[in-house]
Amino acid sequence: MTERPWIAHYPDGVAPELPAHLEAHLPAMLRRAATTYAGTTAFTQCMPNGMNGSLSFERVDELSDDFASYLRDVLGLQQGDRVAVQMPNCLSYPVVAFGVLKAGCVLVNTNPLYTPREMVHQFTDSGATVLVIIDMFADRLPEVLPQTSIETVVTVRITEFFPPVIAGVIRMVQRWWNRSLPPITVPHVPLGAALAAGADERRGHDVADYLDGLGPDSLAALQYTGGTTGVAKGAMLSHRNLVSNTVQMIQMLGDGIRPGKETVLTARPLYHVFAFTVNLLGFFHVGARNILVPSPRPPSNLKRAFENYRITWLSGVNTLFNALLNERWFLDSPPRHLQGAAAGGMALHDAVAAEWRRVTGSPIVEGYGLTETSPVLSFNPLGAGARDGSIGIPVPSTELRCIDDAGAEVPVGTPGELAARGPQIMLGYWNRAADTAESIVDGWFRTGDIAEMDADGYFTIVDRKKDMILVSGFNVYPNEVEEHIAALPGVLEVGVIGLPDERTGESVRAYIVPSGAPPTEEAVLAHCREGLAAYKVPKSVRFVDELPKSPIGKILRRELRAEAVTSATAAVETQGRELS
Repeated sequence: MTERPWIAHYPDGVAPELPAHLEAHLPAMLRRAATTYAGTTAFTQCMPNGMNGSLSFERVDELSDDFASYLRDVLGLQQGDRVAVQMPNCLSYPVVAFGVLKAGCVLVNTNPLYTPREMVHQFTDSGATVLVIIDMFADRLPEVLPQTSIETVVTVRITEFFPPVIAGVIRMVQRWWNRSLPPITVPHVPLGAALAAGADERRGHDVADYLDGLGPDSLAALQYTGGTTGVAKGAMLSHRNLVSNTVQMIQMLGDGIRPGKETVLTARPLYHVFAFTVNLLGFFHVGARNILVPSPRPPSNLKRAFENYRITWLSGVNTLFNALLNERWFLDSPPRHLQGAAAGGMALHDAVAAEWRRVTGSPIVEGYGLTETSPVLSFNPLGAGARDGSIGIPVPSTELRCIDDAGAEVPVGTPGELAARGPQIMLGYWNRAADTAESIVDGWFRTGDIAEMDADGYFTIVDRKKDMILVSGFNVYPNEVEEHIAALPGVLEVGVIGLPDERTGESVRAYIVPSGAPPTEEAVLAHCREGLAAYKVPKSVRFVDELPKSPIGKILRRELRAEAVTSATAAVETQGRELS
């Protein structure tokens, strides 16, 4: 076996290493794309009813220059200051995000659905002094702002940059029908006013001056983890991290990406690291038209986007693809121009992948990454080299290996914690030196995921280390059980967790969202007994209307566990009262 067996499986034309000379920072990469594709459409925001607005590459470049000037010349921010951005997918997002980067400031992506408590934590931890927020959620600000260092609030409308008549109709519906526009009771600056002020200030000087001294290792973004292992931490992503990962992802897709000819549907939120790097930076870099959908829920929100545009690429999680495959409108008229679909964020089930290929006639490939890795570490080659159930092979200039608890590499085919090394690995956790030292050891980032590598260098995620279930001393990986149950007719979604068990240490429980004619509990257990070792078969099955999910659609096993523990405690208390 060679040291890096995966190199033999790179598609033709894909080099195992990145080019020696990459742009020094993201603004340089963005400027090059804006110049190359100036007159073509960069972004189109498509509402569920089909109403839309668009911006060209040239216009995004100009507007983001204006916002950079507003931050530096009007507000007086300095290089390295943090700017929090809290909005769904909309035309304002690239304008603001690119402007923050061009100002030499640090982007702090923030989920617009965060509660006040979560907002306070992220703003306080990051030290952000400016917040750009969608006006629909500004009613949280009176509670949040006094507890943070935020000094300036810029508000954004979902209809920003739309034609006036269309924008007026949407705003009227928001205000009088949906009643989704709360009064804004804190001092704020509308985005339009901020851009106008920035445009006035930048006359006669070059915004490139803001970048003096900015280099590859300068901090570009604080991307907060989901907090699944404790308090959310800010992963420090440098310009080198994000430029490298953008190029790594595009290179890995090879001939599947045609510069200037692609149309990507962005349903995943741009504040999430996968969509930020892959959909926003990556497809901007190659001159694609980006169709922005503010919310993919319900799936019918995507209907007009698929109908009105020649979508060639789509990224998503397993739950998104599965949801589309259960929509009658999608099955009746699947997209005809797809070059491919990229899955990440959670395991792509084999049954979903097979059905997607059957329905759309196009490939779907799974990749893998984390917030701390900008995020892409591995990807399945597009075409014949793809292997279902695998996260593929490391992207160029990236090494992966499976290690034991002592940090030693385990033999091929043996499960071990996945460790990664490459130019996309974060600088560390913001203001958390101890956590950084624990996660990055001798230059290798420890992912916390359990994986196996085969002789060809393809990796398979067995499961999250913390989600592994120990039944009578045997390891049970929820992904494997979920994958098996998902293939059963009548199962729409499934989540598997481990629960305390006096006899076996832990036992397996499956939560199932049924579809159509649901299977019985006995049918599920019989199906599992046929394909799984006895210790992997669920001890209990629960049928539910829905599973708890993160904003990007990842099933939250921790919430299932919390619900199960709460229910068990309540049952014990009830029984105690009855006996007393």
